[in-house]
Amino acid sequence: MRITKVIVLPYDRAWESAFEEIKKEIEGAIGDLMIGIEHVGSTSVEGLSAKPCIDIDVIIKDYSIFDAVVSKLEAIGYIHEGNLGIKDREAFKYLNKPHLQTHHLYVCPQYSRELHRHIAFRDFLRSNGEAVEKYSLVKETAARLFPDDIDKYMEYKASCIEELYMLCGLK
Repeated sequence: MRITKVIVLPYDRAWESAFEEIKKEIEGAIGDLMIGIEHVGSTSVEGLSAKPCIDIDVIIKDYSIFDAVVSKLEAIGYIHEGNLGIKDREAFKYLNKPHLQTHHLYVCPQYSRELHRHIAFRDFLRSNGEAVEKYSLVKETAARLFPDDIDKYMEYKASCIEELYMLCGLK
């Protein structure tokens, strides 16, 4: 689903409980196959402005169980979309989940570089209030400037993200 309107909101504590609801449903389907499930992305960082969409990384040991994961997720309404160009991060879309907050679901093997990047960036932001303030301002400004263009929104905040990646050792 392509975003047509860019909306960035101040941090909302409800995002954590929204994550817990999604997590519970996913654990019920594949809990025996996964190592863990992580709330990543901007909604996982207290105080950070974000698009109101929960980003979730499900961690599996390796791809030997991936077909079983896909099958069990399909049974609860998720559809495997492939890696969308990012190695070792499999994306899933969903249908008919009005009871859950809008979310992005990814399944990653425990050795995934993308998983490591998500967690390292989240943890850096969680421990750095100054970075949270700066990134929030950039995101809010980008959403105001480009409310109808997700690509320009992403482009606008790219240099800030690169700078934060340098600070947390991801570049």
